[in-house]
Amino acid sequence: MADARSIALVCANEASLWAELRARAEVIAKAEPTLAPLIERWVLSQKNFADSFVQRLSERLNPTGQDLGIIQQGLRAALALDSEIIPKMRADIRAILERDPATEHALIPFLWYKGFHAISAHRFAHALWKNKRPDLALYLQSLSSEHLAVDIHPAASFGVGILLDHATGFVAGETAVVEDNVSFLHEVTLGGTGKARGDRHPKIRSGVLIGAGAKILGNINVGEGAKIGAGSVVLKDVAAHTSVAGVPAVLIGKASVDAPALDMDHSL
Repeated sequence: MADARSIALVCANEASLWAELRARAEVIAKAEPTLAPLIERWVLSQKNFADSFVQRLSERLNPTGQDLGIIQQGLRAALALDSEIIPKMRADIRAILERDPATEHALIPFLWYKGFHAISAHRFAHALWKNKRPDLALYLQSLSSEHLAVDIHPAASFGVGILLDHATGFVAGETAVVEDNVSFLHEVTLGGTGKARGDRHPKIRSGVLIGAGAKILGNINVGEGAKIGAGSVVLKDVAAHTSVAGVPAVLIGKASVDAPALDMDHSL
């Protein structure tokens, strides 16, 4: 699990996090020479957190490198439009360090976790969408879907402290809203129930924990601190601080803690 020092640095400013990432990168480059050229290109040759992540994410979204310059131009355009992208990414890294016992330090999700890469790609696409550049936003979405197996519409709204654990198969529709400090396992869908237009996707309030394979469908509300069992199909509102499970989902009882997303206890 992440040590207190790593989490504290992530809580601090961008410069502190960048110093932490560089220090970890130097250790890895020396310990694993095979990876040293990659670590040099992604981290050690870069001047700051933003430049480093643009390089890493652009390569993740286009492994062939054929359109690397176009992707990087799009990512930098999003950064210029929304100064909150990087602070939100820091909060997401902190969420991973605090909730995922397999994550020993901040460089691990920064380099390797596709869940972090996918929610970050969405933050870039969302900034473009909000600023009337929908085609570029949809381009980034399509790359994320193709190469990360995560499909989030650029218009969907996500708060901070989001954990996409494993992330494969995660889908969120156009009018989905996710508040702060929410944890998702893989193959979760925040979808509609048909072809109706307008506000048609779920609203997930803060502190919610959603288990693997859960399908939450329609313009419904999942209340603060609720817990959704793995494999559930949720078609109706879920009250705050309750647990539901099943197909269709039914009330199991009260959630065991105020914010299940933070302790990641999936027991019902």
